[in-house]
Amino acid sequence: MTDPDTKRADIRDLGPAGVLAALWLICPALLGFLLLAKLSMASEWLESLGTSAPIVFAIVFAVTSGLGLLPTYAQAVVGGWVFGLSVGLTAALGGFVGGALIGWLTARLVSKHRVERAIERHPHASIIRRALLGGGFWRTSALVTLIRIPPNSPFALTNLVLAACGVRLGIHLLGTAVGMTPRTAIIVGLAAAGAASGAEDLQAFVTEGPGPWILVGGIVTLLIALSIIASIAKKAVAKFASDQQPPPA
Repeated sequence: MTDPDTKRADIRDLGPAGVLAALWLICPALLGFLLLAKLSMASEWLESLGTSAPIVFAIVFAVTSGLGLLPTYAQAVVGGWVFGLSVGLTAALGGFVGGALIGWLTARLVSKHRVERAIERHPHASIIRRALLGGGFWRTSALVTLIRIPPNSPFALTNLVLAACGVRLGIHLLGTAVGMTPRTAIIVGLAAAGAASGAEDLQAFVTEGPGPWILVGGIVTLLIALSIIASIAKKAVAKFASDQQPPPA
């Protein structure tokens, strides 16, 4: 258990980085539901932009996800709903890679070396940090990819942690792109299928769609698939971290 002195030192060292972490944990969760509730309004606005809509969508996606305002899953739903699978996925990929860049730069500016000092006081966290930084380009890229795969990995907060731990920008962007593509493709595809049904928004799709049992079955299947992916990624991350532990004396 962490002693009170260590906790006080952690809070002192984290400073602005701790405040940013709290904001990036809370804001996307709250505003994501609001965006999905206003899906028809967002769709109408994007459709009014004509051929520039995918580019505008990707830019907005990058800025809002990078600054920790909106979650990637909600914006991926919008992309699939408005643009379909191929264009929606391409725009979403540009959005979250751009968001990873903005998030990394913001986190490095705010955190500086504060998080690193706090990590050094916790042996387990230090082991994970050494696993991130001590394995070379491809090993570290693979670990960042595994961290990004689980659907419950918060995008903005993960940007903060990876940047604050000292992960290089190129590795951060590569791991983000590879790790987040599968789950984003699933979300965009499901949203595109919902829009293809002719429903005006998510509420109409639920109430007027193919029936509650088919919808529930699809959600259950999605959750099972994502849980399997998350479990595999979690075990792989644990193995990477255990490899960094020093041998017993």
